[in-house]
Amino acid sequence: MHHGFVDIHCHLLPGIDDGSTDWETTLGMAQMAVADGMQLTIVTPHQLGNFSHNRGDDIRARTVQLQEVLDQHGIALRVMPGGDVRIEDGMLEGLESGEVMSLGDLRKHVLLELPHELYFPLEGVLASLLRQGIVGILSHPERNRGLLREPNLLPELVEGGCLMQVTAGSLMGTFGPKSQDLAEWMLENGLVHFIATDAHGTKSRRPLMHRAFERVAELTDAATAEDLCCHNPAFVARGEKVPAGRRAVRNRRGWRSFFSSKKAG
Repeated sequence: MHHGFVDIHCHLLPGIDDGSTDWETTLGMAQMAVADGMQLTIVTPHQLGNFSHNRGDDIRARTVQLQEVLDQHGIALRVMPGGDVRIEDGMLEGLESGEVMSLGDLRKHVLLELPHELYFPLEGVLASLLRQGIVGILSHPERNRGLLREPNLLPELVEGGCLMQVTAGSLMGTFGPKSQDLAEWMLENGLVHFIATDAHGTKSRRPLMHRAFERVAELTDAATAEDLCCHNPAFVARGEKVPAGRRAVRNRRGWRSFFSSKKAG
């Protein structure tokens, strides 16, 4: 039996970005998450990029309000503030001032979003974050077009200390076969530190973790599933260190390179 799930990437705050549109949707998402085994969600509205109007203090206040509403409705979900932060100029200064949100507002981890269609080198950004005492977590690398073209960049990033968050839906094929393949390859090669829902609603992109948890256990082992869906995200929520680097996993299908598996496919 797994410990409760913890979600470090979820667009649960209503009416602030392209996630939940209203309170009804938010409550529906929260009920769905709890029924699926979720205990704690870090809410991560988009920041910077097209969402530069989303300010730290507004996100903090809305998260407090969300917790009150959940409590009033008897929904046993704990929420903490955070952000899904587009990597751009001014991000580091924003984190410094509190305008840009770290996960859980604890100044230990930040969820980093690349532009969807391209990859650019992250080493400089990650090093600058570390100087602030903050570890970068790359959100959904398996869905980035640049990384889909050059997956061989991922091991180096991980060995350099970058943490990787794969979307639960990617493992279920929600984002297509290429993202599913890359997510599975990353898992089997010990390159994933978190599974998160990146949920946006109740109809599609829902806040569900359980099926992905089972898929991780199938592809690797139960301990890995626990770490990626429960323990590692709980470390983030407590502002504690997450084991970085590659993870030794029991690869059920035998070692395969991403490229040979693509040719076979």
